[in-house]
Amino acid sequence: MTKEGRIRTLAAVMFTDMVGYTALMQEDEQKAKENRDRHRKVLEESALKHRGRIVQYYGDGTLSIFGSAIEAARCAVEIQKMLRSEPKVPVRIGLHVGDVVNEEEGVYGDGVNVASRIESLSVPGGILVSERVFDDIKNHPELPAKSLGKFELKNVKRPVEVFALTNAGLAVPSSQELRTKTGPSFRSIAVLPFVNMSADAENEYFSDGISEELINALTRVDGLHVTSRTSSFAFKGKQEDIRQIGAQLNVSTVLEGSVRKAGDKVRITAQLVNTADGYHVWSEVFDRRLQDIFEVQDEISRKIANRMREKLAGSEIKEPLVRSHTRDLEAYNLHLKGLYYWNKWTPEDINKALQCFEEAIQKDPDFALPYAGLAWSYSYLGLMGQMPSREVFPKAKEAALKGLELDETLAETHVALGLVKMFYDWDWDGAFSSFDRALKLNPGAADVHKSYAMYLWAVGKLEEAVNESELAVQLDPLSLPIRNHLACAYLFAGQNDEAIEQSDKVLEMDPTFRSALEFKGMAYLQKGEIDRSIELFEEYQKLTKDPLKGMAGLGYAYARAGRLEEARECLEKLKRREQIDKNVGLSMDFAAIYAGLGDSDKVFYYLEKAYEQRYGILYLKCHPAWNDLRADPRFRNILKKIGLEK
Repeated sequence: MTKEGRIRTLAAVMFTDMVGYTALMQEDEQKAKENRDRHRKVLEESALKHRGRIVQYYGDGTLSIFGSAIEAARCAVEIQKMLRSEPKVPVRIGLHVGDVVNEEEGVYGDGVNVASRIESLSVPGGILVSERVFDDIKNHPELPAKSLGKFELKNVKRPVEVFALTNAGLAVPSSQELRTKTGPSFRSIAVLPFVNMSADAENEYFSDGISEELINALTRVDGLHVTSRTSSFAFKGKQEDIRQIGAQLNVSTVLEGSVRKAGDKVRITAQLVNTADGYHVWSEVFDRRLQDIFEVQDEISRKIANRMREKLAGSEIKEPLVRSHTRDLEAYNLHLKGLYYWNKWTPEDINKALQCFEEAIQKDPDFALPYAGLAWSYSYLGLMGQMPSREVFPKAKEAALKGLELDETLAETHVALGLVKMFYDWDWDGAFSSFDRALKLNPGAADVHKSYAMYLWAVGKLEEAVNESELAVQLDPLSLPIRNHLACAYLFAGQNDEAIEQSDKVLEMDPTFRSALEFKGMAYLQKGEIDRSIELFEEYQKLTKDPLKGMAGLGYAYARAGRLEEARECLEKLKRREQIDKNVGLSMDFAAIYAGLGDSDKVFYYLEKAYEQRYGILYLKCHPAWNDLRADPRFRNILKKIGLEK
């Protein structure tokens, strides 16, 4: 007891709030009062049952305290369950465990403030809880929850990780929904592509490379949210207002600049800008020799981090964020050219990237970075069916292992090795170790989270995959492949409406992004809307601009709709393509159409072929196309052979 009448205790705090009460009062006062009374009655009954106590009413809201976070969470679930039945009452709920001060006038303290802020983030029919509550309930399977990320809350010193309870029937908001309520964190930055001011326009690869190196360096600063490359580079060559860029990327600061390279000299200008008002927080000009390029990158990164360190609640950053990987400038230039082509993401450019990375290694065999690029490029060609798996994945593995031998701290090399272990070796423990190491080395890299989500799909951890995919989107919100991965994660987790919504967001940015049409079509198929599904698969096929491509999803949908003749036409086209494209793996395409036709013998014939080719077979556990086959012993046998079933 701190003084007379004041007692400080540790308690689980629950805030509830009716949504739309004020507007309803204006439209139908009687209905609003009935809803309020029902809300209070349900809460009073549930709180008493779960040993809680209502300490304050706030018109359309309440504050309650409990001696146990578990009881508070159970009470919250019961409240939402009861209020979902008629007459429905839309209510938000937030929970936190913390110190509270009991006085005659009421209950106060940080625990109350945090619970209130969390409740304000919630949605009608949803329950959000803090990390402290999650720690108490995580071993209780009747209270499942998923992380939505860390958020800055008003009058709360440090970011709070927020979780949503995911019991059946509860509304679960996306992380992005919560971001729109909290606004950008001061701990957030986007590095725009530096402008090439050199006389030679071909030096663009160099200015792009500088920008990318700065992004990679800043992701290593603990507590700093850094927008990934794809989203930052979406503004390349555009004259958009900094405030608009900040709003689109949900960041509070932007780093922009220019690079002028002449002979062995380089001039880099850099300015850190506040997106709220366009104010220049810091700017500087760096005149250096090219030989010192790594040092100047490190100097810029540390100056930015130290400018923001008060807000990051950390000490001054003195250790290097950028390391000097090579003293051979020609090798470094070739590596940057390789990255330039790699980021164009077409088979033709990937092959150009391969050549650049190989030439960089020839110039300096001890330069670790191009080995990572080499491993990624070979893996891409194998995953996209551009080259036989048995030819490219061993090369990818050799490059990754050599890169790690030279520098074990490169997250991208660990990811490249993880992809090989997953897609070719079927070494699931080894793949997890690689992805886990990459996440620890660079937790702010969107591609690391995206790749780890792919692993989680394969092993059947679908809710975790959704969490990782949502985090990747937060880090790289304008990346089409990453948003598309989130749509896929929702589809595999059975969240078909969310898959459709996310696919639509991809298609808004690029109506020709075929893969989004594919996931959207499959989601509609799972919802039983087969005609709409077929329309989308037909649109997908047209976008291939090849009469023999895009047959798998379309043939599967035709078969599910009972349009058997059209499904068999798709099979015939696949056979013609197989004769023409000898190196392209089509076994899974055949298997999908036969799955739609219900011909299980043919399905398993082609699944065995895919197993032998080591191509495209990893997502049997999660893809809905195989749902009808899971009870077949042959299905389990294949999963055993690739290590996904014991």
